[in-house]
Amino acid sequence: MPALVDTSALTPSAPTFMDLENPEYAYMFGFLQADGHLSEQTRQRGRLTVEIQVRDIAVLQEFQRLTPYNSSITERTRATNFSANHHSAVWRLHALEARTTLNRLGLPYGRKSKRITPPRVPFSRRDYLRGVIDADGSVGFTGKGLPFISLTTISTAIGAYLCHYTKRLTGAERMIKRNTRDGIYNIVYTKEAAVLLAAHLYYPGCLGLERKRANARSLGSWVRPPGMRIRPPRKPWTAEADRVLLAAPTLAHAAEELGRSQSSCQTRRWRLANGIVPSPTTHHR
Repeated sequence: MPALVDTSALTPSAPTFMDLENPEYAYMFGFLQADGHLSEQTRQRGRLTVEIQVRDIAVLQEFQRLTPYNSSITERTRATNFSANHHSAVWRLHALEARTTLNRLGLPYGRKSKRITPPRVPFSRRDYLRGVIDADGSVGFTGKGLPFISLTTISTAIGAYLCHYTKRLTGAERMIKRNTRDGIYNIVYTKEAAVLLAAHLYYPGCLGLERKRANARSLGSWVRPPGMRIRPPRKPWTAEADRVLLAAPTLAHAAEELGRSQSSCQTRRWRLANGIVPSPTTHHR
């Protein structure tokens, strides 16, 4: 006898695996892009591996809970460049269907650091960025007691996205530049920008590494000390300002007319002369 009332609509359905509009999956995908490794072998075999410090094993247990495929978590101790007895936790996932989904979303097989980009499907942005920062960033206080939040990445796309997102949120502008020694981007926000960004990314009840969530909460207690100067926001260069700079007879004249320092004018003129930034005649092409 058919049911008199259809109750299927009243039963909450499980979220689709790796639906990046779901905050937990968005966080998980950001973390996997930064700290996971996807490998493949013959006959469609392969696995996803994530290895982190054993103190953070709880986040791997959450990944296992969110994944509707068989996976395993093990622990191991080994010698590394930093410790003779590094104790880590390793999450392994072999399912082809799961690996295919992750790969299509933007988790490459093999070496991936330079190739990863933010997802090209709708996704929960702050949760995704929190995952990336949990894996490859830091949250806390500097040696001088200033709040900070940072990301170390080799991906231009990820670094640029963090800068764009944070500028819209806090107004703080960063121009990413690779370190000459290792080609890595080190993006750092401090003071009020760090406090705002940390509170936004690490909201109450979010999925994340507990130690970084605790650090993010502690940033909220920071108050700018009396007498600490607030640096004025960076004044963007325009095509018209570039024309004035190039036409000025001296740096002193340019600085006076533009309301900038001579060092700023000198740096900008050097960048224009060496093609680091486009000349004013090409700005609006």
